[in-house]
Parts: sequence; structure tokens; C-alpha cells
Amino acid sequence: MSRMEQNRTDRFKTAILLTAVAGLTGGLAFYVAGEPDFANLIWIAGVVPALAALVVEILRSIGRGEVGLDIVAALSMSAALVFGETLAAAVVAVMYSGGTFLEAFAEGRARREMHDLLSRVPRTATRHRNGGLEDVPLDEIASGDRLLIRQGDVVPVDGTVASDTAFVDTSALTGESLPVRLAHGADAMSGSTNAGEAFDLTATREAKDSTYAGIVWLVEEAQASKAPMSRLADRWSLGFLAVTVSIAFAAWWFTGDPIRAVAVLVVATPCPLILAVPVALVAGLSRAAHFGVLIKGAGPLETMARIRTLILDKTGTLTDGRPQIVSIDSHDGMAEGDILRIAASLDQASKHPVAQAIVAAAKAQGFSLPVPSEVAEFPGEGLVGHVEGRSVIVGGDGFVASRGGRMVGDHPAKGAGSVLVAVAVDGHMAGHLVMSDPLREGAGAMLEGLRREGISRILLATGDRADVAERVTEGLGLDGLRAGLTPDQKVLLVLSERKHGPVMMVGDGVNDAPALAAADVGVAMGARGAAASAEAADVVLLVDRIDRLGPGIEIARTSRRIAVESVVAGIGLSVLGMIAAAFGYLTPVQGALLQEVIDVAVILNALRALRIAPHQPTMKTEAVSTGQADIAQGATP
Repeated sequence: MSRMEQNRTDRFKTAILLTAVAGLTGGLAFYVAGEPDFANLIWIAGVVPALAALVVEILRSIGRGEVGLDIVAALSMSAALVFGETLAAAVVAVMYSGGTFLEAFAEGRARREMHDLLSRVPRTATRHRNGGLEDVPLDEIASGDRLLIRQGDVVPVDGTVASDTAFVDTSALTGESLPVRLAHGADAMSGSTNAGEAFDLTATREAKDSTYAGIVWLVEEAQASKAPMSRLADRWSLGFLAVTVSIAFAAWWFTGDPIRAVAVLVVATPCPLILAVPVALVAGLSRAAHFGVLIKGAGPLETMARIRTLILDKTGTLTDGRPQIVSIDSHDGMAEGDILRIAASLDQASKHPVAQAIVAAAKAQGFSLPVPSEVAEFPGEGLVGHVEGRSVIVGGDGFVASRGGRMVGDHPAKGAGSVLVAVAVDGHMAGHLVMSDPLREGAGAMLEGLRREGISRILLATGDRADVAERVTEGLGLDGLRAGLTPDQKVLLVLSERKHGPVMMVGDGVNDAPALAAADVGVAMGARGAAASAEAADVVLLVDRIDRLGPGIEIARTSRRIAVESVVAGIGLSVLGMIAAAFGYLTPVQGALLQEVIDVAVILNALRALRIAPHQPTMKTEAVSTGQADIAQGATP
């Protein structure tokens, strides 16, 4: 359903509720004024729109092969109107329309304005033509066109690098946290971001056939094949309907009084189900949002409470997604702090993400950075210049050596997924800055907490290399690790894991979007994740904290338990009321009033969900003092 259609449906349900309330209160006013005939007409006028909308919804449900609680409410309103119990019918209309309004409110409360799936990719591209540049719509790009990709631009179509070199951030597509260096002629995927200087791209495919378009198609297919989430209330409906009809029929059959059957139906109006469930779930949605967990409706919240298998992406999920300086190796006796300060001073002249990471790390340690002079930047290689009168070179080992930075001491070992930034001062290799995308602190404790919440299987699914994934997750006690996965392979993993129970998938990149859509519950890292993943997901973590999953699941399970408690208590009281009505101890109006008392009781119980106090998260996500940034793998400023 589109956003416009959803808004129209919400307005319609609000109008039905207002009409029913106006009919009930207006009729009561005329009844008190001694005009019972006018009161009956107004009560009927308030009931008919609600009943008509209810009948339409029942027919639609039957067309989908579903039997819900709507039938009981329709029977009670219809029977009350047929046998002249208009006040009882008006009370039932208000109760039922109020329940549907609350459900709509639950969806609207959790709904968030998000970008369309393709909004991350620009609608136009810059194309070389006749010695100049022109902006053209994506659908006009043909294979062989030469495009200009500026710094920070998203690559609009698949192509090959036409410039000498290019640096692209593919983390949203492949899960690789470190932007990669592409040489002339290398393939560049649509949806990746230019993390370096502007470069030219020769298009090899049209936009509709490119990598990003394929991921969009996967998302659509996954959403279409995903089984619809059943409401907790509907799973109780068939049995409750059978009990209600049996008692009403027996009361009429044995007494010959149809009013007793009407009273049974009115008391049986499933308001504990209609009201208690959405109230508890709305309260749960609100409580989860308080902890930065946006759950897109009652259905996802109910399913979230039954999750048994958790599949995690690596980059940006288990790791921060913004590599940090993890160590500084000195080779010439220079203090580590001096190496960082000198390198950061020179890097102030560069916009490269590695340079910005080093500058941020130095400033975080409180260093005062002098202004460099005579700076020359070699894109994709490094920088040379002077800092406080000293000759400084910052870049890759090869670049620094070629500029006269002679190695002194042992070369530091480079771990999987790490990158080295060499720093030479006055012709000598002063040291290396070792940068990596480490595991979030407290990840192990977070996973243990999830297991306490009933998660029996936890797996890692990443597009990154196996050696990187294994090193990062060592000691976490995962039940499985799948590396080098493409978007469609992640979908297959989600589907195969369903044999163990409902599956939750957590990710933040465009490549995760199809798997998020296919999972029973998809969770997106919304703070820095791609719009595509947030759109496809059922749950969005509004803060950059994966440890919010624990409180979110705990709130979902507690909310569902409270809802079930309210339903069981409410239905039990309703059955007792039906039996009393069948024996003639309750009139239809008295039955409606009794049902209101039951409603108040179950709603008060359901509101306990607002006071859920989940265990506080333990994972720390603050950046370490050495700084953080997106950096290029195998290349330095």
C-alpha cells in the first residue's frame, strides 16, 4: 500500500470512529431529552457507516481466505438493529471503530517518512559530450557514454574506470568497510560512492540493467514472496467465533427469545481482542521508540517477539563501519604522539577520508596542529610538504619510499582488513599508522544478552572477505559464518534458516535490503545505513547502536505477553457474561455496559506495556580517542 493510500485509509477510519461517537452521544442526548424516536434514528445513523465499512472489510477478508474478528462484531450490530436494540448497536459500533482506529494509530505511530528505494541514486548523471559536460536523465545513458563522477557522487550505472585511478566506497553494496582503489579499466558498480577525486567512467550498462537496479528487483521479489504477518487477535478469532455463535444459538433455541441471542452477541463483541491487543502493542511500539527502536507496526512487533534465529551483517553492524587508528608503530625513535601530530598537520591539506580520519584522531587527543606549507597532493598516493620546517611525506609504503622515505626498523605486520599509513620525516621512515574497522566494544556481551532473550542461533552474513570476517568475529561464539555473499545469496541464507524458526536479519547496506525484505523481521541500522535497507526493513534502529536489539526484543516479547494476558482475562470475563446473558440475567444494553467495564479492565492491564523497563544495553559505541573515518584499503592519502 502506498503512503497516499495509507493516509486515505487512516482518515477513513478516523471518520468512521467520529461518526459512531457522534451517533452514540447525540442519541443519548435526545433520549435524555425525552425524544426516544429521534434517539433511535441517530443511533442507527451512527451505526450504519461502521457496519457498512465492516461488511466491506469482511468480504475482502473472505476473498483473501481469512476469517477474522470482524464477523462477531458485524453479527452483534446487525442483530441489535434488527431486533430494535439500537443503543446496544451504537455502543458496539463505537467499541469496534475505536479498536480499528487504535490499530491504524499503531501503524501511523511507527511509520516514518523514508526515501524511495532508488532515492540514493541521482536522477541525473553528468556526461561528456562534444568537448563539454551535460546533465542527462539516467534513462538516457547508453553503453559507451563517458560520465564524470565527482567526489561524493554515487555511481549511477555500471561501468569501467576511464581515468588513471579511482577510489570508491562499496560498503553499501559489498559490506567491505574500506573503500577500494580501482585502476584504469577496472569495473565500478552502480550504487558505490566516489570516496576520492573526480574520475571518468565509461558506462557498460544502462541504468535499468545495472547492479543497483538488480538489487531493487531482488527487494521487490523478496517483499512479494514474504508471508504476511498474522495478527495476534486473528489467531484467536475462529475459536472465539465458534463459541459465541454456539452460545447465542443455544440461548435462542432453548428459550425462543431472540433478544437473549442479541445480548449474547453484544457481550461477545470481541473488544478484549479488538482493544487490548492494539493498546498493548501501541504501548510497546512507543516504548521501543523511546530506546531508539522504530518498529513499523504491530505485526512486526508480534513477530519480533517470536524470533529464534538472528543473522547479522558485519560492516556497520557488528563493526562500527568507520575504521579507526588502532595502533601507531614508531621506527625511528619518534614518539607515537609526534608521529600522529606531524601526519595530521600535513593531512589538513587533503580531503581524502584517510587524511580526515588522521586529523580527527589528532584533534581528539588535543593536539594543536600547525599549518603545513609547500604541500603537494598526489591523488590516491599521498602528500608531501613541510611541517614546522621539517620535510614530511604521508602515504603508502611505495609512495613514501619513492619520495626518499628510507625504511628504518622492521615493517609492521598488516592484519586482515587493516591498512597502513606510512609517515616519513626528513627522509627517514618515522612510523606507520595502523587503521582497521574493529569489532564494536561489548559485542560479545550483547550477543550473550540476545541468547538470554531466546535467540537460539546467531549467524554472520557478509559480503566481505572470509579472512576479515573470521578475524573480526573470533571468540564471539557464532553458530555460523557466511562470507563473500552477494545480495541474492543472503536472501537464500535467510530462507534456508527458517527451518529453525522465525528469522531476524540485521544490516545497513544496500546489499542487505533484499535479505531484510525476505526475513520474518528485517532490522536496518537507520542512523547511517542506506535508505534502501531502511525502506525494506520492518524495524529501524534510529541510533547507531546494535545493542538496542536486546531491549527491542525484550519490549516486543513483554508487550505480546501483556496483550495475551489481557486477551485471556477479557475473553474469560466475556464468556461468563455470555452465559449470564443466555440465562436472561443481562439485557443487550446491560451486556454492552458490562463489556465496557471489561474493556476498561483489559485496557488498563494493556497499558502496563508503557512501563516496560528492559535491561540496559552494555555495548559502547563511542569512538576511541584515536579517531575514526572511512579509509581506502591498500591505499593511503
